[in-house]
Amino acid sequence: MRTPTLNLNYMPANCRLVDSKQKIVLFILVLGTLMGALDSTIVILAFPSIAEGLHSDIATTIWIILIYLLVTAVTTTPFGWIGDLYGRSRMFNAGFAVFTVGSVLCAFSSSIQFLILFRAVQALGGSLLQANSGAIIADVFPKNERGSAFGYNSLGWTAGAMIGIILGGVITTFLGWKYIFYINIPIGIAAVILGIIYLKDAKPVKTKIDFVGMALLAGCLSLLSFGAVDYASQGMTRSNLAQMIAGLIIIPLFILYEMRLESPMIDLKLFKDRVLKYSILAAFFMALGYLSVVFLIIMYLQGVRGLSPLDASLLLIPGYVVGSILSPFMGKLSDRFGARVIASAGIAVIGAAVLIYLSLQQDSSFYIVLIASAISGLGSSMFYPANNSAVMASARTGSYGSLSGLLRTLQNIGVLGSFVMAMSVASASIPRAEAFEIFIGTTNLSGGLSKAFIAGMDSALWASLVMIAIAGVLSLIRGKDIRS
Repeated sequence: MRTPTLNLNYMPANCRLVDSKQKIVLFILVLGTLMGALDSTIVILAFPSIAEGLHSDIATTIWIILIYLLVTAVTTTPFGWIGDLYGRSRMFNAGFAVFTVGSVLCAFSSSIQFLILFRAVQALGGSLLQANSGAIIADVFPKNERGSAFGYNSLGWTAGAMIGIILGGVITTFLGWKYIFYINIPIGIAAVILGIIYLKDAKPVKTKIDFVGMALLAGCLSLLSFGAVDYASQGMTRSNLAQMIAGLIIIPLFILYEMRLESPMIDLKLFKDRVLKYSILAAFFMALGYLSVVFLIIMYLQGVRGLSPLDASLLLIPGYVVGSILSPFMGKLSDRFGARVIASAGIAVIGAAVLIYLSLQQDSSFYIVLIASAISGLGSSMFYPANNSAVMASARTGSYGSLSGLLRTLQNIGVLGSFVMAMSVASASIPRAEAFEIFIGTTNLSGGLSKAFIAGMDSALWASLVMIAIAGVLSLIRGKDIRS
């Protein structure tokens, strides 16, 4: 008997899949999101064990985190566009395979240099998954059901991050750091098999690959990302300043070149759509503002309060729990009422959580962190499913992949910007090397430095609040998205 497959690309607007098939597709997508989220938190928790096991210094070992952020920032937009051309599910399945192979290679790494290299391989797989998952949701689910689907996808992220925290402590304590990568192997193999069986593309219409556009975009993002990370690590130098300026110069060149093409990698005409334009910008400013808050609170808990990475992460679990429970429900509400109301309210809730974090002092009760974390989880469950579904509801069928990739690229750039902001603020009040050490949980701060860090953290939280407020304004003025 022939195995039932799903045609995901170029589906007529009125075509509906039966619910059981939609559920299978959504399960596969959630599995990909969960695997990436699990790996992100579990690696941070295993950082001290990795540094000790591979006899590496902090400045080098931190690149197992940074290389992943850099690669995903640079490659998600091109991978989404390639998914449009050659099949979104095909690229998504390839992402599972590459991520799994990268995990195997990471587990067998004999030096920190090899581990960093193979984390880049993992990141390529993660980029393929990130760039095409939103596009597949847009293919399979009608506009008035995408919020709910994105809600379940967000559940995969929050649940994966929470599982990573729990497993990270157990694995690094009782088994060793290599097992944090072994855990991806059975998940990846199962996901590849399910993807091959159930995710199938119609024969896509191929066109010439925009190699020049890809090179310009990759060059721009690489220069900006490497320059920003080097600035966070070393402070301002002629080299990283030149890199960032060069990256900025390439942006108008890329835009002018893309406007000349009949089939550009990013169709800039789509940004005439008010909902699409402001939804993508809101996602960028939310990533830039909100994730820097998370980084700063982790540094506060580890550096000022002397908690281990595991204990610090456990205090943030209420946010993951609330997000996991409410994301599908909030996504469904956005299908009913539109993204503007739900997403904008979510931003306001996250802003309230930041104001609570601003009350933290050297001896504050940990209940403050627990409460603020739960509130931020509520806000996240409202913003992300609604906002992501608004982007994909405004996209044309043939551009789902490129826009999904662009959305994730801007979010990944926001994550990098958040890291740079957190490190820059910390290093303004304490030695830069010590800032990195408290980020990964290998040192604590003394009384005087703790006060200086808290003062700097407060300034950074206010800056983050400004970024979140900008996201709120953009969300409010986007207009009503059409879900029918």
